[in-house]
Amino acid sequence: MADQIPQEADYIVVGAGSAGCAVAARLSEESGARVVLLEAGSRDTNPWLHVPIGYARTMYHPTLSWNLVTEPEPELHNRRIPWPRGRTLGGSSAINGLLYLRGQMADYDHWRQLGCTGWAFDDVLPFFRQAEDQERGESRLHGKGGPLAVSDLRDRNPLAMAFIEAAAELGFPRNDDFNGETQEGAGLFQVTARDGWRCSSATAYLKPARGRDNLSTVTDAHAEAVVLEGRRAAGVRFRRHGAVLTIRAKREVILCGGAIASPHLLLLSGIGPAEHLHAVGLPVQHDLAQVGRNLQDHFQARAAYRVKGPGSLNKRVTSLLGKLAMGAEFALRRRGPLTVSAGTAGLFARVLPGSETPDVQYHFLPFSSSKTMMELHDFPGMTISACQLRPESRGTITLASPDPLAKALIHANYLATETDRRCMVGGIKLARRLAATEAFAGIIESEVLPGQALSGDAEILDWIRATGGTIYHPSGTCRMGGDPASVVDPELRVRGIGGLRVADASIMPTVVSGNTNAPCIMIGEKCAAMVLQAAREERLAA
Repeated sequence: MADQIPQEADYIVVGAGSAGCAVAARLSEESGARVVLLEAGSRDTNPWLHVPIGYARTMYHPTLSWNLVTEPEPELHNRRIPWPRGRTLGGSSAINGLLYLRGQMADYDHWRQLGCTGWAFDDVLPFFRQAEDQERGESRLHGKGGPLAVSDLRDRNPLAMAFIEAAAELGFPRNDDFNGETQEGAGLFQVTARDGWRCSSATAYLKPARGRDNLSTVTDAHAEAVVLEGRRAAGVRFRRHGAVLTIRAKREVILCGGAIASPHLLLLSGIGPAEHLHAVGLPVQHDLAQVGRNLQDHFQARAAYRVKGPGSLNKRVTSLLGKLAMGAEFALRRRGPLTVSAGTAGLFARVLPGSETPDVQYHFLPFSSSKTMMELHDFPGMTISACQLRPESRGTITLASPDPLAKALIHANYLATETDRRCMVGGIKLARRLAATEAFAGIIESEVLPGQALSGDAEILDWIRATGGTIYHPSGTCRMGGDPASVVDPELRVRGIGGLRVADASIMPTVVSGNTNAPCIMIGEKCAAMVLQAAREERLAA
């Protein structure tokens, strides 16, 4: 995997994130194909990228994260919401909370109903299994021996176990596999880790591919545009160390930059809504109205509690002795707080009348903060985060200017519908019911956030608007569909442009009901399979 820059390749993959690493590695398994993977960030050499709790150090890192921020959000008191996205090999899978979740089977069946032929759950399951190295072994729904390590948590925090007991008190079933036959219920999350170390998509896919001469990974390569010749993608122009370079693509260009970067690059290339491109002074190469539209994200609000007894990490993380003990525990046993994911226990529940499947996901955290996860309270605390799974609100990604180095404008449009607002209020009310169970008696001392002084729905909603934010799952901005208005077809080909595909969270017509890393890796696996199949068919036809 030499850091050389060829002038030409069969396939150019833009973005070494969750999907991009899978696409590039799988395409390079075809020994006759030359693959170039372009990544705007650096190599994943920072040690915090490999320690599970490293997300506390990397999510807002000045170089390892893009540190994006939304425009003022009308329904959130015009606050601008930080959107960290990974800027290194592995992309956001290198800085995320490690949770391995696929979403609900019904999510993918719904995609098929929207015209995405070949994307029903039974169609995508083989690619989930192909990617997976499940610690528990192989089964109908899980794979063994794939590149992506999926493991159980190495520690069972007593507060997390109390949370699961609290859910049982309220009648929710115990669920030991959120990626099993059903999602509903409470249990411990599984994580993308092997032997206590984070398994990002770069670790999973690029590390084993390092010895392949036909794969070149180019870091610090900021893509500026897809080079078009007529209505076909002919290469990629990018900036590296001050120089502007171009690589030609003999076969295809595959965009894997994610829900912000992929539509951003299409727009910079003149592919998108003609009216918007004219407004920012870019020539229109292809009028494709839905590029940058249909933006969806999971919104969260975090209830926090002051607790007593063992379990809270607040004091351990902030004290010198605690840090030394944590480091020793990780170094000697690969256990302890340094292996903690961004959510130890979880609950999938229904809070809206008429919901046939869970509409809220809870992340239980054995620590608490008033702002971000990086600023912990100075007392023992815990957090119950409520996240709406299927938002109705839709936002946009647009250009601020034709400058390729200018960040895109993000309008998430959170809480724009009454359903979204009711769901979030219902989610916080259920969080409070969980905290009031016998399981937490003698553990919880007081509610810190939102605080018992807030009781009515209107007060709770105002607090949600004042404090809520992203749970880091932007999706949908290069919508896949069977209709002519969609950005990509079910083969992930950009409509109207030959030799160009998109494979990342942006192609999701609707965001999955859960964390998005595993689905993005599945999308990368499926994309690579479709690209290789198309190449085989072309050879046979010739």
